[in-house]
Order: sequence, then C-alpha cells, then structure tokens
Amino acid sequence: MAAKFEIYNDAKGEFRFRLKAGNGEIVATGEGYQTKSGVINGVDAVKRAAAEAEIDDKTGEKANA
Repeated sequence: MAAKFEIYNDAKGEFRFRLKAGNGEIVATGEGYQTKSGVINGVDAVKRAAAEAEIDDKTGEKANA
C-alpha cells in the first residue's frame, strides 16, 4: 500500500491532514485550517517542499550505514 494524505475534521471542527506510510503509521500531521481548500493547499505545499527538502542534522552524530 502506498503512502497517503488523510484529511479529517478535528474536535474543534477544523480541517487537518495526516500523512500515513504504506503500513498505516502516521508519519506527519498538519495544523488546523478553517477551510477544506486551505487544508488541500497545505497538503500541496508539503508535497512540493518535501520533494526538494534536505536533511539538516543538528545532532552531531554520524548516521549508521
């Protein structure tokens, strides 16, 4: 199963999104939006940004290869 963005309403009635991995695990969540078009724009912004995002490691530790 491929990753997917889910759009839902929170307890306040705001629109939110969560990104789920192929195994169903939630790997990211978005802020609350007042409108459905706002949350869709938020999902699109994450898709655009993530495609070119670099890792900025502030830990000072080396990754295990």
